[in-house]
Amino acid sequence: MPTNMENIPADNSGQIDRRQALKWIGAAAAAAAIFPHASAQDKLPRPSGAAPGGQRIGTDPVLNKNYTPGDLWPLTLTPKQRKAAASLTDLILPPDNPGDKMPSQLGVQEFIDEWISSPYDETNKDRPIITAGLDWLDAEAQRRFQKDFADLAEPQKCAIADDICGKTAVKKAFKGQQNFFSRFRYLAASGYYTTPQGWKDIGYVGNVPTVNFDGPTPEALKHLGLA
Repeated sequence: MPTNMENIPADNSGQIDRRQALKWIGAAAAAAAIFPHASAQDKLPRPSGAAPGGQRIGTDPVLNKNYTPGDLWPLTLTPKQRKAAASLTDLILPPDNPGDKMPSQLGVQEFIDEWISSPYDETNKDRPIITAGLDWLDAEAQRRFQKDFADLAEPQKCAIADDICGKTAVKKAFKGQQNFFSRFRYLAASGYYTTPQGWKDIGYVGNVPTVNFDGPTPEALKHLGLA
């Protein structure tokens, strides 16, 4: 589990901002040990040198600088895809506690967009899987219920997700979508569990003292010639 998370928003809302999303692109790979569908061979992504549109970005982002969309690389998801992504994150990771925010309110879909948009070897592999899968969700929702995925009632969303999540045997026609769901679930969980709300869910307290410290003992101070 990542232990170097920082820059919690000042209002403690838990919302992912762009700088956090950039940092967590690297940190999320550490979650591979937690989620069994992730490969044990996952490594931190390596730069490939060019953004999706061919724009070179030079060195990796400066992580103590604020960026706005487009400063580093163009984001990939269309508004329609992002809406589907937000809806699916909420379906996969519903809040456990009253008053908790939905993953989409924490910006988990924004993390996923940053991940698949970044110019790294590992993230480049995910881009076509995620975008095609989100398009399929809307197409399948339209085919079954004549609405986009995000506009469906929860039982209808579950009916589609149950066919591709792998809990039961997945039909041959849905094998490609099963791969999408598995990877999307990994990325959604990686983003969610690197938010303050996600830390709380797993009992991670961060870089805070766990015992009171009253300073060095008299013996230590004497040894140092300070007492």
